[in-house]
Amino acid sequence: MTDAAHVLDLARRAGVMITTAESCTGGLIAGALTEVAGSSDVVDRGFVTYSNAAKQDMLGVSPATLDAHGAVSEQVAAEMATGALSRSQAGLAVSVTGIAGPGGSALKPEGRVCFGLAQAGQPVRTETVDFGALGRAQVRQATVAHALGLLAAALSD
Repeated sequence: MTDAAHVLDLARRAGVMITTAESCTGGLIAGALTEVAGSSDVVDRGFVTYSNAAKQDMLGVSPATLDAHGAVSEQVAAEMATGALSRSQAGLAVSVTGIAGPGGSALKPEGRVCFGLAQAGQPVRTETVDFGALGRAQVRQATVAHALGLLAAALSD
């Protein structure tokens, strides 16, 4: 498991600032990064965009994308990451949108999280992970851990 201090060290070595765009985690990824003393040199900002309106207003997510795919989709995760990158001083953005639970549906079950990763000069990458119905807190923590892993991998490339 990748920890936040490792991600920050990789970002320092790469000379890259990080931003987050979070829905289902409500700022926990930014919180994990900024829990580490001295993180301000590589963490630019975090966007907590829990509502669809916030995703549109703060990150520029298209209403048409939300209507066509729903908030929990790779398309929205991509637009969230791209929007965070363009609205910050960062060179790397991670986004998350998902169903932490309880609840969900057959099409979008509890524990499904879509991730976006936007890096300056590269195409945005997305993926979906089904963590399962682990319970709200566990899904959110698994999402944070996975997002930190995505950041570490991007910074190691």
